[in-house]
Amino acid sequence: MGVTLVALVGTVREGIDERGVAVAFGVLVAVGELARWGGGGDREPAPLGAAGALAYALLGEVAGEPTGHGVLQVVAITVAGALVGCVPHVARGRGPTLDHMARRVLTVAFAAVCFQPLYNQGKLAEWFGGGAYYALLIAGLLVLTALCDAVLAAAMARARTRWPFGPLLRDELRAMLGIGSAVCATGAVMALAVAVAGLWALPVISLPLLLTQLAFRRYSAVKETYRQTIASLARATEIAGYTPHGHAHRVAALSRAIGRDLGLSGPDLTVLEYAALMHDIGQLSLVDPVVEGATAALPPAQQRRIALLGGAVVRQTGVDARIAVVVERQADPYREQPLTARIVRTANAYDEMAREQGPQGPLAALERLRLATGHEYQPEVVEALARVVSHPGLSLGSAG
Repeated sequence: MGVTLVALVGTVREGIDERGVAVAFGVLVAVGELARWGGGGDREPAPLGAAGALAYALLGEVAGEPTGHGVLQVVAITVAGALVGCVPHVARGRGPTLDHMARRVLTVAFAAVCFQPLYNQGKLAEWFGGGAYYALLIAGLLVLTALCDAVLAAAMARARTRWPFGPLLRDELRAMLGIGSAVCATGAVMALAVAVAGLWALPVISLPLLLTQLAFRRYSAVKETYRQTIASLARATEIAGYTPHGHAHRVAALSRAIGRDLGLSGPDLTVLEYAALMHDIGQLSLVDPVVEGATAALPPAQQRRIALLGGAVVRQTGVDARIAVVVERQADPYREQPLTARIVRTANAYDEMAREQGPQGPLAALERLRLATGHEYQPEVVEALARVVSHPGLSLGSAG
């Protein structure tokens, strides 16, 4: 956080230019942080605060009068507003992570560095003038800033999880089409509107993004309810005594981690996780439960019957048809399976085998899976499993 410290010290030493403008944008960032939501996952949880910070970084005029604030003041006001706004969330234990704050600071600093020095030297007016060309410049800088933020987010996730960088970046770029595009568009419009109409434009421009945030909050709540419904269905086999406690969630966590390691994207990972949660649902059709729910040791014909019945049950629930396909095909010969079904099959077998062998179960299970590669399990999936279970940060208590 060296950038933050330098910005704060530099701003205090040099004084604040255009205090009223700085306070207005600082308050906007603080309000955005106060309105942060908890359903965004790794995405932007405080879109109004992010848009306000970007608008201040790309602000050249206020009601036709040129501004004189620089990069350090932009960063300092952004950090100060964010810190004030997140105090209630920190008090409730739901404050932003350091990674998120670092990304916000670096992204805003990038936008300010691209804009403020050239604007204050008069170069932008000389090169682009005003009107449409100036608006296109602002939009282009915001696109570059969004790309910078996506790269930073993927790099931080890579450092934290060791997952492949390419799929992480692809997921971040795809997320830009959602709330990210709304943040960038609002930031651009806000900077241009304040340049013409003054600070009165801030509350007017902020309202649409607040409504968009509300819509995303409701969408996130629906998704979470959907996931909880699937998780509850998955527990049916445990409650009925067909599978051990926590088996479905462990398989789902393993499957998702393996999928990440193999480079699957966000939507595919969601299908994979849900299919892994419901992979044993077909056992409810059995008259007598399999001992410990260990279907991996059953004859192939019986495995396929359970899988097909499970797929039929999943289709009746109305979930994504791709989930049912994975459940149906988890017992097929692996060369005929989609990758998601190969992953669920391997994760399920590992959890069953590791449970059988006591303290040495994980190593023994991996050895048995490696011996069976080529005819029962895909070698690449087994090796991805080996990398995943050796990762000290993996939690198999629940699917994540």
